Amino acid sequence: MTARYAFCLVLFFVLGPLEASEWVLKSPRPELAIKGSLGADGELILQSDSREGLNGFWEKRFSVEGAQWVRFQAWRKAANVFSERRSCVVRIEWEGEQGEPVESPRRVNPAYFGSEVTRARPDFPRDKGRDKAGRVEVSDVYPVPKGATTAIVQLHLRWAPSASVSWHQVSLEEVEAPSPRRVKLAAVHTRLAGGGRSVAENREIFRPFIEEAAKASADLIVLPELLTCKGVTQDYASVAEPIPGPTTDYFAALSKEHDCYLVVGMVEREKHLIYNVAVLLGPEGEVVGKYRKVTLPREEIARGISPGNEYPVFQTRFGQVGMMICYDVFFPEVARELAMNGAEIIALPIWGGNPRLAGARCAENGVFLISSTYTDHSSDWMKTAIWNREGDRLVTADHWESVIVEEVDLNKPTYWHGLGDFQSRIRREAPLRRGELRIGASAKF
Repeated sequence: MTARYAFCLVLFFVLGPLEASEWVLKSPRPELAIKGSLGADGELILQSDSREGLNGFWEKRFSVEGAQWVRFQAWRKAANVFSERRSCVVRIEWEGEQGEPVESPRRVNPAYFGSEVTRARPDFPRDKGRDKAGRVEVSDVYPVPKGATTAIVQLHLRWAPSASVSWHQVSLEEVEAPSPRRVKLAAVHTRLAGGGRSVAENREIFRPFIEEAAKASADLIVLPELLTCKGVTQDYASVAEPIPGPTTDYFAALSKEHDCYLVVGMVEREKHLIYNVAVLLGPEGEVVGKYRKVTLPREEIARGISPGNEYPVFQTRFGQVGMMICYDVFFPEVARELAMNGAEIIALPIWGGNPRLAGARCAENGVFLISSTYTDHSSDWMKTAIWNREGDRLVTADHWESVIVEEVDLNKPTYWHGLGDFQSRIRREAPLRRGELRIGASAKF
């Protein structure tokens, strides 16, 4: 499978610098203007005074005439900023030779808007990580809209009193189109019917499903919630295990055998506490990470399960994966925290729930979601399905004891009518989150 991922690496071949004008200091209104200056090394500096709500930016016009794809890159270093993701933003606008709007390079979902042509909306490059000097890389690759001759780049500091930001090594260069980043997602749909089984017998039930998904070259396979309990016991504590432990060892061996990632729902024990968890197991036969269910229904609370309090996201060889469990889907905060921590895909082991909420979690966060449920596929309730970023089901299980598989391209943006690339806008325009209301805090993407 390693070779299969080689083509997913995005390699940029610089074709040459694009012509550009000089940087100009601007503001939406004179009353909101902030101070701008050039640093000794050519960095572009913005600095606000103690008043609330100031908003200013450096702006430069780059010629993109004849280019098919471009890459923006800059390095940002902020001081005294509450939320860098909201206050220190790059915005790129596109216009034609006469300053006119141009057509979007990406088609909106035809199910909603047919063949309607939409105007290209501004793009917002994402944060990619910090270097040793504490600078954040801000970069992305874009198709140049049809008819566009100019890209207008703006470097912002907004809504941050007594703060400053310096922008370093700002560039917009023509590049080759990025390669797709394709990944095959899979989920198991089973009743785990009957009872009187042991945990070991329950584990064995999933072996043929995993083998079937692996034959279809699945990269990530999602199993249901609490699979060590259903048909075994309702006493969760009696089957709780440490991680790593017997159940994770069993499925880790299958992950290694089939060179894939598995998400397994089970009960974890740590000292006197037990948790409803989803565990991500990797192709090296390792525990990549775990998520402890944060929102607990009354039944789990009554049986002594404790809630988790973290929203971890894990790097795989195809992208960033987060997990949530069953009742979590009823609360928008869980999926939002995972998405804001960088999740591109959310795995959802779920006993049952409202499928409309699963779709909503995808649409409001710009993520793919894989659900594996015990709910009857013929009922108007939760589905074993794979959902796209717009909240549509790409594939749905329609019979028991089955596996569904769907391939998606994580490098293909989802473009929304009137909004553009909503996935990138969420990261710049979403409300402040827990933990951001402190000096120097910033989102992880």
